[in-house]
Amino acid sequence: MATRLDPRPIGVFDSGVGGLTVLSELRARLPHESTIYLGDNGRTPYGPRPADEVRRFTLEAVDWLIGQDVKLLVLACNTATARALGVARIRSTVPVIGVVRPGAVAAAAATRSAHVAVIATDGTVESDAYPDAIVEAAPGTTVAQLACPELVPMVEAGILEGRRAESVLRGYLEPLLGGDPMIDTLLLGCTHYPLLRPVIESIAGDRVAVVDSAFTTSLAIEDLLDALGSRADSEAGARHRVATTGDVGAFISIASRLFGDQLPQVEAARIERASAVPLD
Repeated sequence: MATRLDPRPIGVFDSGVGGLTVLSELRARLPHESTIYLGDNGRTPYGPRPADEVRRFTLEAVDWLIGQDVKLLVLACNTATARALGVARIRSTVPVIGVVRPGAVAAAAATRSAHVAVIATDGTVESDAYPDAIVEAAPGTTVAQLACPELVPMVEAGILEGRRAESVLRGYLEPLLGGDPMIDTLLLGCTHYPLLRPVIESIAGDRVAVVDSAFTTSLAIEDLLDALGSRADSEAGARHRVATTGDVGAFISIASRLFGDQLPQVEAARIERASAVPLD
């Protein structure tokens, strides 16, 4: 397809700060692309919420981002992807990418023993989205799952290291890592979890590959832009916006760890209740 320059931004949505890990990879890989990030920190975490509520919240975010004239939407939230990707694609007037399939591809590429474990939110685990996608990418793979409900609130509170983080993570990971069969790949099935990667890797040890969906999602975004012929003009400067439905100061304290002085001014966002759409 012939290239059609499209300066509109890429919209990125997460339930809170976790999707910033995807945004960071996206900005590094596609530096000419403008972005708009929306974190629904006012209603995080999504993992324990009923599926229909996650769908409604996700559609409200889709509506808000479409209203900002984006050219592509990224559901950088695993729970939203697992519960609402289908209805988001129905609702959206632009293409929508989720993070589950890219994460599954990363796990399938990393494992050598075909024994993978996934840590994720309750909602993502209940959906079985990751085992289905991993086995589709690598038939015959054994996939263990574990819901880790304490991790998203811990990350949102800025607890990314120290004794509290290590204690909580050991409680989740040590039984999983010592299971039978022994895993060789641990997939971080929530975009909040890479913010805990140093602690996770220290517990997992050298024999376990720790992977997430951020890098492979950025590759999928690049491929889709090329397929659509809608890259941004490389001569034009990229512009970035970040918005949150929660406390702006708390958001900045976490986001600045990833972006430093490259973090744009963080806006307060209000999103409206979504009108009904079919949920099946």
